[in-house]
Amino acid sequence: MTGTPRTVAAFDVDGTLTRRDTLLPFLQRVCGTQRLARGLAANGIALSRMAVGRADRDAVKDALLLGLLAGRDAEELAAAGEAYADFVVDRGRLRPDARHRLGEHLGAGHRVVLVSASPEVYLGPLGRRLGVEAVLASGLEVGGDGRLTGRLAGRNCRGPEKVKRLDAWLAGYGGTDAAAGTYVYAYGDSLGDRELLARADVGVLVRPRRPLPLLVLPDADG
Repeated sequence: MTGTPRTVAAFDVDGTLTRRDTLLPFLQRVCGTQRLARGLAANGIALSRMAVGRADRDAVKDALLLGLLAGRDAEELAAAGEAYADFVVDRGRLRPDARHRLGEHLGAGHRVVLVSASPEVYLGPLGRRLGVEAVLASGLEVGGDGRLTGRLAGRNCRGPEKVKRLDAWLAGYGGTDAAAGTYVYAYGDSLGDRELLARADVGVLVRPRRPLPLLVLPDADG
């Protein structure tokens, strides 16, 4: 697609667009309940420290994924991601108000992007089902044998990384001036979205059981 996006809406996924976390249910479907429980138990101390801000989130996530996904066939996981995206859409896992808001942005001609720390393996298919233009998410590393290494491919798409990914995507339309000249809406629900909300012209903190405020369009949208 050519041209410079004038208005973009960036949505976090877990707890913002969906009702709750998506990663652990996906891992449960792929690995089974018992293996997931063993993986969580093996990383219990690190997860507890992470919850109170005393452990590196990227390292803890890497350790959990390493134990659960290393050696899995990448094509099989991609098929599981497609099926999980169907499950999220068809089984009421999306917040109705957030899905409606996403549709409002699309209807207004805005370019919509998902920006999330969850894996692209199922967020990519989810984004296609929702009709968004891009998905900026955490990648899973695949070895030369076509199997997952269990590690992230690149950085965890959280915090400042969300802003870097979004600005890089915007700059792809015409350089840094294009990114700076874009009117950005952002939706998020956690500390991991703080930088993204601050970067936006309109940052909306999404809260559980509270409807989103009305969408107010900018005066002009080129």
